[in-house]
Amino acid sequence: MTSIGTGYDLSASTFSPEGRIFQVEYAGKAVENSGTAIGLRVKDGVVLGVEKIIRSKMLEPGSNRRIFNVAPHCGVAVTGLMADARQIVNRGRSEARSYKNFYGSPAPPKMLNERLSSFVQMYTLSGGARPFGVATLLAGYDKRGPRLYLIEPSGVSLGYYGIATGKGKQAAKTEIEKLDLTRMTAREAVKEVARIIYMVHDEIKDKHFELEMSWICDESDRKHEYVPKELLAEAETAAKAALEAEFNSDAEMSEDD
Repeated sequence: MTSIGTGYDLSASTFSPEGRIFQVEYAGKAVENSGTAIGLRVKDGVVLGVEKIIRSKMLEPGSNRRIFNVAPHCGVAVTGLMADARQIVNRGRSEARSYKNFYGSPAPPKMLNERLSSFVQMYTLSGGARPFGVATLLAGYDKRGPRLYLIEPSGVSLGYYGIATGKGKQAAKTEIEKLDLTRMTAREAVKEVARIIYMVHDEIKDKHFELEMSWICDESDRKHEYVPKELLAEAETAAKAALEAEFNSDAEMSEDD
């Protein structure tokens, strides 16, 4: 028995005979069509980076951000539909504020992750709603150290040392697995994130993009902040040089063949 074309994709609350929820899978496709986002958890913090595709040359640089603060010690990077992402960001800020008002202390990243993932999962249960077409990288710092989570459109959330989502996630994950994150500093991670995003960027389909990066580490006083412009520019220059060196190496190998 097949579920293709039989109406099981009309509601987020209906399982197909194979146990699939097609609306959730479609939400995942919206994420896969978005720019790549990367998170690296290193020994002294977490670095977030997003490949922000520029759809029009008329857009003002720095607008339409995909990295946000939800609390002084927590931030998120989002891929997918920005209208949906704003609802998740607002919910995260509300949860962090509510926790702080009730308990008198900052909300632990683990608690924010659980509450946000429950909020996302709730929209996969009702026929009158649809899943969020957004994947969320949540970075934070608590008494035990840096934390990094990925919240998927299904509401599934897991903790990671390094993770990527978006259209270039497979190639990015391969590069992340080569890194020794336990010995890497946040400054080194900034350069690695820039290098990976430039490497997985598709020049043919998306010629123009803006690299957006943030970190939460000892250097930022364990607060979530955008990476300083000087360091970001240095990382982009190094990424372009590495990409050009790799291209020249491949060209030389082709000539030798």
